[in-house]
Amino acid sequence: MSRSYKPDAVSGTSNASLELLFADLLNEQNKSSDDLPPVHLWNPDKSGDMDMRVDREGRWIHEGREIKRRPLVKLFSRIIKREAGLYYLVTPVEKWQIQVDVAPFFIISAQREMRHSRQAILLTTSTGESIVLGHDNPLWVEFEADSDAPTPLVKVRGNLTGLLSRGTYYQLVEWGQELQLDEGTPGLYVESMGQYFRLGSLE
Repeated sequence: MSRSYKPDAVSGTSNASLELLFADLLNEQNKSSDDLPPVHLWNPDKSGDMDMRVDREGRWIHEGREIKRRPLVKLFSRIIKREAGLYYLVTPVEKWQIQVDVAPFFIISAQREMRHSRQAILLTTSTGESIVLGHDNPLWVEFEADSDAPTPLVKVRGNLTGLLSRGTYYQLVEWGQELQLDEGTPGLYVESMGQYFRLGSLE
């Protein structure tokens, strides 16, 4: 059994004001998604199972070997789809089930922007997509019951998530602050775009 720290939303500035303040970062995120194929509109019958796996560190493994060609990995990352907890690579006429160890995306870096005392955090995936941590792209942390090791996840797009690398997670921890929100237990939170995301307990 696992437990999760779901995002807590606290805002002192309107979303519109923050979106204007960080318009360039949001535009960078939009550029990452504007030219994505309309995977949500593709619903062919399942073609079969493919010997393809995305491991915990975002590496694409085909028939036991890592795919080294970055353009090919990026192509696959653009046509991945999740249905009922299962992952598929889809085209308008084909649908192949693949395996994903934790998440189909891997977050490799975090950048913090401070403007007029407001903060935004820009995350980058190993395939070059940009994500502004906020209401539309929340972060949460899961812990297995028998382990204190965190599994920090962020919504990338739709129902697809990205796993934060250890270094990226601890960078957010360094930027975090101790808070007690909504009369809950005290915790460590990181703020971005007027939202507070719980990174862990202080116990």
